[in-house]
Amino acid sequence: MERPLQHGLGAIVGAAALSAVLLWSGHSAPASHASTPLLSGDSAASSPAAAITQSPANGFAEVAKSVTPAVVNITTAVSENVSGSRDMPWPFGPRGHRGPEPPFDPRERRGGGMGSGVIVTPDGYIITNNHVVDGAKELTVTLPDKREFTGKIVGTDPKTDLAVVKIDGQNLPFVSWGDSSRLQVGEYVLAIGNPFGLNSTVTLGIVSALGRGRMGITQYEDFIQTDAAINPGNSGGALVNTKGELVGINTAIFSQTGGYQGVGFAVPTAMAKPVYESLVKTGRVVRGYLGIGIQDLTRDLSQSFGLKDVKGALVSEVKEDGPADQAGLKQGDVIIGYQGSPVEDAVALQRLVTRTAVGTKATVKVVRDGREKELTVTVGEQPDTIRTAKAETGQADRALAGLTVRDLNRQAARELGLQGKMQGVVVTSVEPDSGAERAGLMPGDVIREINRQPVTSVKDFEKISAHLKKGERVLFLINRQGASLFLSVKV
Repeated sequence: MERPLQHGLGAIVGAAALSAVLLWSGHSAPASHASTPLLSGDSAASSPAAAITQSPANGFAEVAKSVTPAVVNITTAVSENVSGSRDMPWPFGPRGHRGPEPPFDPRERRGGGMGSGVIVTPDGYIITNNHVVDGAKELTVTLPDKREFTGKIVGTDPKTDLAVVKIDGQNLPFVSWGDSSRLQVGEYVLAIGNPFGLNSTVTLGIVSALGRGRMGITQYEDFIQTDAAINPGNSGGALVNTKGELVGINTAIFSQTGGYQGVGFAVPTAMAKPVYESLVKTGRVVRGYLGIGIQDLTRDLSQSFGLKDVKGALVSEVKEDGPADQAGLKQGDVIIGYQGSPVEDAVALQRLVTRTAVGTKATVKVVRDGREKELTVTVGEQPDTIRTAKAETGQADRALAGLTVRDLNRQAARELGLQGKMQGVVVTSVEPDSGAERAGLMPGDVIREINRQPVTSVKDFEKISAHLKKGERVLFLINRQGASLFLSVKV
């Protein structure tokens, strides 16, 4: 199987290995449809798309008629260093499943791709996926009535895989924003786009699930899952409700072949609209920030912290002088509530915080040493680059074995790329199939605490380890590539 895309676009679901595939139709990765000619719809549209007040009696014809004029084809020409890269991801799934490769014309040899976009204002603002326009030298936007425009990128947000493109036009057809927060599982939705270059394709399905995260597709995920047929080329297209309102931007599929298999994902407008507005207004995206590293609780970690269940987000790191630090949050706190909303896990907290306006005084409920406590945090602005600790899980059913550590001196810190003052011991080797390995410890990890006791040297490590009893569950605080996280190990 091909290697996963750079942002973790491969995923294992059940016993089958399914590839999470971005739906961009890229010429730089040849496939059987790469040179499919663009096909345009017959009907022209020059007026704004009107929302449908109710489901039409004649199927969904009125919805489709209203929306399709505003869903455009985006064709890109990318720079040679991008199109010629051997590290470009394969956007259609495993190469072994592709069909015969047609001959390429000179234009396609330059590199590029086709995707979709949605006009959301009559003067030509278009929302699409970042991966549709990423690296583009030229953008051509084609409307279903065959009018062509040169597109200009207003701004991009790789963290949500969204982008805004502008074309110069007046009285263009557009789709009205809808409220994705009102969607329900089982509700009808239509996907409109240009799969395989087939313009103005409309497919019908239902909302299969809401709030899908942990897909490894983007950094911030809150996907709508649908079984409406979407395929490569649908990227950036519209997902609309039965009123013809935009509720999502089609982004990715799960597939073994690169084609439709009934599982597609769209970025909800609850996430897309604020990103769009921020990009149009400032050219960048402003997100809320607490200045903490967080990870999910496991049952083992929950027991180590004396909690009754596994709900909440464990604070693995508090940035010095950040908003959380100034409010009194501490490493080891478990956040169970934010602004009156319960926090189920780390992803749920991330969604809540990033959507909070900068400067908001947010109430945070934490569990510390078995007691609930409320703190007020003034939400800051997220820096451009931030590390988020992934939760690492594991179990050990026997004593830690094969774990070798050494003191963290200046040379070791330089080798690991660590900055600032840090104390601990460096894991130099982990015996395969040992308790330490199954718990998630890796060479290069810096052990900073054991059972909340600081470890400053190998001597400390040995002293604390000597008092551990067989069968005891031990809580480690480690630093991995600059990010802190907790691991629970049974020795």
